[in-house]
Order: sequence, then structure tokens, then C-alpha cells
Amino acid sequence: MAPGRVLVIAGSDSSGGAGLEADQKVIAAHGCYAMTATTALTAQNTKGVYGIHLVPPEFLRKQIDAVIEDVGVDVVKTGMLASAETIETIANALTHHNPKTVVIDPVMIATTGARLLPPEALDVLLARLLPLATIVTPNVPEALLLLSKADPGFGVDAVRKVGDLETVARAIRRLGPKWVLVKGGHCPFRRDGTAAETAAERELVVDVLVGGGEDGGQGEEVVVRLESGYCDSRHTHGTGCSLASAIASNLAKGMDMPSAVRAGCRYVQAGIKAAPGLGGGNGPLNHFHSVYTLPFSPGHFIDYLLERPDVAPVWERFVNHPFVLAMGDGTLPIESFKGYLIQDYLYLVHFARANALASYKASSMKDIAASAAIVTHIFREMELHIGYCGGFGISRDEMEKTEEKEACTAYTRYVLDIGQSQDWLGLQVAMAPCLLGYGAIAKMLHADPRSKREENLYWTWIENYVADDYTTAVKTGSELLERHAVLQSPPRIEELVKVFIHATKMEIAFWEMYSSK
Repeated sequence: MAPGRVLVIAGSDSSGGAGLEADQKVIAAHGCYAMTATTALTAQNTKGVYGIHLVPPEFLRKQIDAVIEDVGVDVVKTGMLASAETIETIANALTHHNPKTVVIDPVMIATTGARLLPPEALDVLLARLLPLATIVTPNVPEALLLLSKADPGFGVDAVRKVGDLETVARAIRRLGPKWVLVKGGHCPFRRDGTAAETAAERELVVDVLVGGGEDGGQGEEVVVRLESGYCDSRHTHGTGCSLASAIASNLAKGMDMPSAVRAGCRYVQAGIKAAPGLGGGNGPLNHFHSVYTLPFSPGHFIDYLLERPDVAPVWERFVNHPFVLAMGDGTLPIESFKGYLIQDYLYLVHFARANALASYKASSMKDIAASAAIVTHIFREMELHIGYCGGFGISRDEMEKTEEKEACTAYTRYVLDIGQSQDWLGLQVAMAPCLLGYGAIAKMLHADPRSKREENLYWTWIENYVADDYTTAVKTGSELLERHAVLQSPPRIEELVKVFIHATKMEIAFWEMYSSK
């Protein structure tokens, strides 16, 4: 499905915590596609706003037209509008394009106290923009400022109890928007629903959503109180922008209004609690608190794995082990190689069992077939192994009667234990050092000009692992890993890395059995 398309018409925040920069982070975190039309540039940080540079209204209109006429839009969200001319331009553009959903965050005063909308622009905002709003999201000071301008005789000049928020929301709704969300963060309450007068009394924050009815298209009027515990934090820079963009994103994904607002409020509350602690003033939220980001690009899990600082040295010891290098130049003692061949045969029996277990644990026919194909490959490899061992005077009967060395037992039972105690992918990762490693080692030795060929007793072993049959098995196993790695969470990736490292160390111990002989 195509992502929801959200056009943000707002000012830029050079510190990244509010404005267009925050909007785009929020929209991306919600899996939607963000577009922007810039109303103004600001020089600001967490401590204050030090300058505002307005974008000419005619250029702003070009930005709006350009994105809507090409990409299209599901929801328009406005933020800092900066001037009466800018508001007129936006109102004209929205009237022309007639987007289905418009979220208006009436940004008038920054968290730091800076005035972001001149008084003369309020009349235009009230007359031209509010009637176009699907929802408007003022905080308490902004709501009272709007009402003082629109209705000087309005009876509420301060919020003293939760019921006052509903009164204010209904009054603003009469100005034209279908829905109104009055944010109560500036007016925390006691537990009994009365306004807190001291810091110690701040226990509750209440946001009130009013809408629906005939104009809202949902029958009777809907009133929703959204309560949360008061969080004493200075990291509230951009909360209004972030909440409005979260609501816009949720609406773009098809949520109804109450659900979109509830989810948006929860998102911002979590963002405050998980704030990164930046800046010396009102710091920004953590906009990506619920977004899991994998540390590798899709299709490159194995590359990422082998290049990790905690994996690379272990992998280097494995593929460049003295036992391996001695096979390449033909200097490995023959008795060491014969001992290794016997243990490798015993290992392959359990490796086949592990792949059969992987086939059983797989949940799709594709993965069942892939694991079964690897078992079939191992069977062919073992037949070749038996013939190869025969050339060294080692019979099948002798191999099957030989006792497993401790390193072989430890390695194979570790792999099978992972298969029993963890999921399908954990088992695949436990087997990966063997599957990937033998292919990498053979490829390295085969291409190394120092490797001896004609007189090297071990050259046939090297050729077996660069042959098409084995490279196909490596390709199949690698594709399995890549396809499933992208579905994991970052913590699970870390667990899988530990499995891979331990299994690779087991491979090294396998070489160690005979490397000193």
C-alpha cells in the first residue's frame, strides 16, 4: 500500500525540535510520506527564537501547487503561518485544491514564549482558515487568545476546572472547524479536576476533543477527555507541532478522529518521557521512540554481520586459521588431515539433523523446501566425503566407529540446542559459520597464488567447496538468512550475532583438534 501523503505548511526550526523538521520526523515515524511548503525560516534553538525570515507568499503558493498537483495529498497540516498575507495565500490554495482533511495547529507562541503570529493576522486566521479546518489543535493560551479576538464577551478568561476545557472547545468549534482539540498541558490539574495552583499539586493533564455532530459527519456531538499523568519535564519543545503531525499521519492512515487523536497524544507523551535531553532550554522530544531501525540495509545482513567489530576478528581467526592455510600450501600433516576428515564426517551427520530440524521448524513451504534441499546437498557431500576418505585409506565403517572428539560433540550439540530452544532463524544462524565459512575458505584458497595445486593432497577438498553444488547451497542458505533477517527487531539481531560468534568459535575449536599435529 502507498503511504499516507501529508503536506505540512509551516515554518522551519533551525534547531530541529519543532516546525517542519519535527513534522517530517513525526510523519516518517508514523510510516507516512511528508511534503513541505515553507512559510518562514527561523533562527532558533531550545532557548529562544532569534530571527524570522518570511517566505514570499507567491513562492509559498508555488510550493503548495507543485506538490499537490504532482504527488497529491491526503492530509494538509499547517503550523507557523507568520503573517496575514501568508494565511490568505494558504486559504486561497486550500479553497482551490479542496483537500479532504486539514489539520490546523494555530502556532502563535513558541514554547520559549516568543510570539510567532502578529496580532493583525488573527482576524485572517479566524475568518479564512478556521472554517476550512477538519480539526484545530490550540493549547489553552492559544484557545483563549482566539476567543478573546473572535468573541470579546466570551465568559471564560482562564481554565479553572476540566469542564472549562469543554466550554472553550465548543466555543472554538462555533468558529468553523469540524473538530477541536484543546490541549491542557499548560493547565495541569489536581486529581479532582481543578486547576493546580502550585507545582506540587500538578497531578493530571487533560486534553479535550469536541466534534462530530452534523458538521463532523458522525451524528451526535462527540466529547472525548484524554487524561494522562503530569510529567514534569523541560523537554517540550515542539510538542504542539509533533502532536498535530501525529494526528495528521493517523488520519492519513485511515483512522477516525477520536482514534487518531488518542494515538497522537500517546505518541507525544512517550516522546517527552524518552526525550534525548538536548539543549540548555526547552529540549526536543524523542520522535523515534517507537521506531525500530535495523543496523543494515535489506539484503546485506551477512555483509553487516561479518564486518561488525565484534565478529570480524573471530571470523578472521576462523578463515585464516593455520590449519586452513596449511591445507592451502599442502604442508598440513597427513595424519592431521585424516583425523579432521573423520570428525568432519561425524559432524556432517549432525549438521544434516540440524537442517532437517530447520525444515520441521519452518512455517512456509519455501523455507521447508530450502532446508530440505540443504539436507539433500549434505547427503551428496557425505557420499563424496566417503569416496574422498577412501583415497586416504579411511573406510565408512572406520569413520562411523570412531568416537567424536569433545570439540565435535560440543559444536554439534550447541547447534542442535539452539535449534531446540530458539526459533527457526536462530538455528539458521548457528549453522551459518559452517555453511558460509567453508565456501569462503575454499574460495580464498582456490584464488590464492600461493596455494599449490598439482602436488597438493588437499586440492580436491578445496575444489569440492568451490563447486557449483556447494556454491548453490551457500546461495540458498544466504538468501534464507537475508529474507528473514529484515523481519527481526534490533534486539533480536543482537541475540543472533551472539549465536553466530559462539558458533564461529566452535568452528575454530574444530580446526584446533588437529592443527598442532
